[in-house]
Amino acid sequence: MPQLKFIISGGGTGGHIFPAIAIANALKLRVPDADFLFVGAEGRMEMEKVPAAGFRIEGLKIAGLQRKLTLSNFSFPFKLLGSIMRAKKILKRFRPDAAIGTGGYASGPMLRVASNAGIPTLIQEQNSFPGITNKILSKKANRICVAYEGMEKYFPKEKIVFTGNPVRSDILELEGKRKQALGIFGLAADKKIVLVIGGSLGARTINETIKQCLQQLRENNIQLIWQTGKNYFREAEEAVKNDQRGMKVFDFISKMDLAYAAADVIVSRAGASSVSELCLVKKPAILVPSPNVAEDHQSKNAMSLVRKEAALLVKDAEAKEKLPARIIDLLNDKLMQEKLSANISTLAVKNSAELIANEVLELIGKKKTG
Repeated sequence: MPQLKFIISGGGTGGHIFPAIAIANALKLRVPDADFLFVGAEGRMEMEKVPAAGFRIEGLKIAGLQRKLTLSNFSFPFKLLGSIMRAKKILKRFRPDAAIGTGGYASGPMLRVASNAGIPTLIQEQNSFPGITNKILSKKANRICVAYEGMEKYFPKEKIVFTGNPVRSDILELEGKRKQALGIFGLAADKKIVLVIGGSLGARTINETIKQCLQQLRENNIQLIWQTGKNYFREAEEAVKNDQRGMKVFDFISKMDLAYAAADVIVSRAGASSVSELCLVKKPAILVPSPNVAEDHQSKNAMSLVRKEAALLVKDAEAKEKLPARIIDLLNDKLMQEKLSANISTLAVKNSAELIANEVLELIGKKKTG
């Protein structure tokens, strides 16, 4: 049987990149000798994270279309045209059996070119409100994998399959990792730990709030694992430098399984991948949805948990006033922690990547027999 080849395209944020890598790993388990090529956007974080996960990647010179009038929007048509030409060359050279898109700038031209060439295509939408790229791609995609109910409002109903969101495979099993995590992060076992993650790119409101309440956390014997994103890292590092005991600052945490294992309470944005990971790690969480996303979709993601008493919510505009007290209160409320953990665990989809891999292989099978 000829070697199967897959193109996977998605990036810009961890919310697009990590599902793409999880799908590739699931396909690799099913088809060990398969060949994979990722296609990302030059200069974006996928060009670093995908090779670190052991896969090849090529970049397109593509950027997003801003929702407001900016000078960069004038160059968008030229970048898009150049990316389509480059995607055609990649497709002709690599000759994939299927193309998979997880959202982000590069997946638009790559999946469009693949579908026009008759290659089976599958897109995976992580959020409760789809991005522009996936809305456009859905018209020609063969299969659309979603993580929320009601997505027939945005996509053709007959193409939709509910699979949940793929997550990093290492977070699926945290049992027995806490002791190792405390050693790696240099934290004490007899003090409570809050993990703060503002998404892979960081979150300014959360970062500024945590910086302002560092002394309050220390006075309550609370330890901190703080992922700041690159832009805020130096400022956060400066804020803790005079007393780093129990205060661990990172621009990006690669060993998220250990960070989750160490945490008693988690503060997070409400991006789709973050929400899916929180459901799987079953930890009590406080969500601070970003207000700077399309159609306020992070609030919708967060409310899907809050309505089921599976997480707490603090609005971004109220974070500086309310988040510090909410962290301390939750860390001191064991019953509330247990309730949130129990409820959030019921929302997890454990085998999402495997379900999507099955759909991809089924599409290839249909083409070969059809």
